[in-house]
Amino acid sequence: MERHPRAHHAERRHRLAGARRAGDGQGGRQTGTATKIRPRTKRPSLYRVLLLNDDYTPMEFVIGVLQEVFSKTPEDAFQIMMHVHKSGVGECGVYPFEIAETKVMRVMDAAQKNQHPLQCVMEKQ
Repeated sequence: MERHPRAHHAERRHRLAGARRAGDGQGGRQTGTATKIRPRTKRPSLYRVLLLNDDYTPMEFVIGVLQEVFSKTPEDAFQIMMHVHKSGVGECGVYPFEIAETKVMRVMDAAQKNQHPLQCVMEKQ
């Protein structure tokens, strides 16, 4: 007796499914959700850029540096300069490491070029 071609395929699929079922314990099918693991990006550490008071650097020079390096308005630059003058230290801004480092170097270069002892430092926030 000849089998119908579709019956042959159905029987073959049934045998394959049975073999898979015996091998993996899940009926030949594995289910699950494919997930893509994305690394979490960490926010960069921020650094405060600080000016330190001294008795020799002219106030006008400090105001100019605050405007040039930190893009402060004349009013904001004056307020920061007065705060530095009265309390000994003042914050010019908060930046990621590379930007803070660049701003500190620009202030120090300008002070040295103009022969002023102005000090600028950065500290982790």
